[in-house]
Amino acid sequence: MKVTVEDEFWQVFPKAQISILVVKGLDNSVDESKDPYFKSLLDKGSKRAEDFIPDENFTQNEVIQEWRQAFSKFKTKKGARSSIEALLKRVSQGRELHPINPLVDIYNSVSLSYAVPCGGEDLDKIVGGLHLGKAKGGEAFFPLGAESDAPALPEEIIYYDEEGAVCRCLNWREAQRTMLTEETKDAILVIESINEEQASRAQAAMTELQTLIEDYFGVKGEITHLTAENPSMEI
Repeated sequence: MKVTVEDEFWQVFPKAQISILVVKGLDNSVDESKDPYFKSLLDKGSKRAEDFIPDENFTQNEVIQEWRQAFSKFKTKKGARSSIEALLKRVSQGRELHPINPLVDIYNSVSLSYAVPCGGEDLDKIVGGLHLGKAKGGEAFFPLGAESDAPALPEEIIYYDEEGAVCRCLNWREAQRTMLTEETKDAILVIESINEEQASRAQAAMTELQTLIEDYFGVKGEITHLTAENPSMEI
């Protein structure tokens, strides 16, 4: 399988970095006896996240402003926000995060710790290659938690494969079709950054993500950082 970040993405975000971790041979089933471990990870991530939202006016914090400005550069569904904004909002409101499944808990804890958007897909559910680029419009997309199809808008930046959209508005909303579940054995995890400072945090976040996954699952994933100069990879 090939992962490709298309030219139209780099035209909008020339300094971006799409960091990818591929992990295979996982047992992502939920063991409730491990809940205290994952709750602790999420609590620690939430505590570290507080460093990125020092301004009491939530929207004025730098990381929030950077991603809102990024989302203003392409067509989005009204109200769409970066996934990291949604997580940081929970922290700012004092709302706890609770375990979902091991892979998601680990990447959410890292996302919070470094204030970077992080997401993941089940590799076995992706059809053909995985692309990041601009939607033509109408790409099929059945969102997590929704009851009907919500196709992509023309010019929206999406992750997609031969079957339709995988994730809309960068990492805003996940498709049920490719989401990580307890049955996931092989996964692709993605961290997005749009400037050099974010890219530095993303690289540190990826290293921590790789370590946490190896410690818990006993599987060492492989990291690749895609840039305008290196826009694709083979899995």
